[in-house]
Amino acid sequence: MQYKKNQMSTGLMIQRCHRWRQKRKQYLDQARQTSDEIERERLLQMAEHYGRIVSDEQNKIDNVRGGPAQKESCPAPVEDDKEDDDDDTFPDFLTQLNKK
Repeated sequence: MQYKKNQMSTGLMIQRCHRWRQKRKQYLDQARQTSDEIERERLLQMAEHYGRIVSDEQNKIDNVRGGPAQKESCPAPVEDDKEDDDDDTFPDFLTQLNKK
């Protein structure tokens, strides 16, 4: 019975993780489209906030499931192919802003 309860709990955590990833992507997309620098910065900060939440939730999922070997249930979003490797010093949400 306890196993089934943990399985349900993990399923809910995965759903929350997925929703937060979608929210983060939404903010990043909005930031790419806005021309107002202040609004863009606000949107990027919101995306970063959701990124931290996703990371914390993913750590919880990994701990419940027994480690990072089973991360496929809440995969990271697919990133665009990087053309320049010199952008590695900046966070992804900043370097991908100008690529679209």
